Amino acid sequence: MSRIKTFLLFFWNRFADLRISLRQKRLLRRDVRYVRRHAPPQVLSIDETLERVAQEKLSVSRFGDGEIKLVAGRDISFQKQSAALSEALSEVLHSDDEGFLVCLPDIFDDRSYLMDTPAAHWKKHLAEFRPVWYDRLRPGKVYGNAFMSRCYMQLRDKSTCAGSFRRMKQIWDGQDVLLVEGEKSRLGIGNDLFDNARSIRRILGPVENAFVRYDELFEAAKKHGKDKLILLALGPTASVMSYALFREGFRAIDLGHADVEYEWFLRGATTRIPIQNKFVNEAGAGAGVGALEDETYQRQILEIIV
Repeated sequence: MSRIKTFLLFFWNRFADLRISLRQKRLLRRDVRYVRRHAPPQVLSIDETLERVAQEKLSVSRFGDGEIKLVAGRDISFQKQSAALSEALSEVLHSDDEGFLVCLPDIFDDRSYLMDTPAAHWKKHLAEFRPVWYDRLRPGKVYGNAFMSRCYMQLRDKSTCAGSFRRMKQIWDGQDVLLVEGEKSRLGIGNDLFDNARSIRRILGPVENAFVRYDELFEAAKKHGKDKLILLALGPTASVMSYALFREGFRAIDLGHADVEYEWFLRGATTRIPIQNKFVNEAGAGAGVGALEDETYQRQILEIIV
């Protein structure tokens, strides 16, 4: 009986693999036809984006594959979808406010500058979600580059990465910074990413599904963010909250994975490796990440909302 079960399981898995392969080929053919009829959005380079954000003191929302899946009504690994989140993300993506920069991944045309694995990932992603992107973008609008905070691991040519991080640090040079981050993200701890900021304060939110606590996090950011640059690392919630804070008169930047990318850059890592004492959703997530008793870090925490 066990041999029969093994035999049947083998063929079931082969059948499932075949269905997935055929679907992907169909989507790729559809994407080729779609590209012929629609021009890609104009996206700045990473360094152009960083320079504009620093020099023009812009607020920023960043969009990636996770955000667009949520717009399309799909769950992602660390955030459940909801109608409210989908609607809010769509509003930000279609916004066109002076002083606010919407950033997209620079993947809609040439992806040769990416390593093979991320290039293949984005090709597959676009085959399914390109129409979702294009339906919500403004024709003729120039977008920032969402890879402004993912400016190391996925790039083939890493010779420009040191310069990109220098430009990034200019965004908060000499400023009072409020970090609104996941409870175990610990941005800047163990590295010098924010050493040139005048001061650092923190609001800690949920490690996952942060949108559930959106209202409380938003009010806390407004309460403590006066006269501060607000940097957010809360997954897709940050994409929504940065725009909402901007509309309330604050300067807010969705910084995303910048700290993790910087940690990998400092280590010269060639794969996505875990970082001690930090939640890295792409490498082990929160496995083994416990409390951090560092006195400086603890003094920086203003509120914990989890």
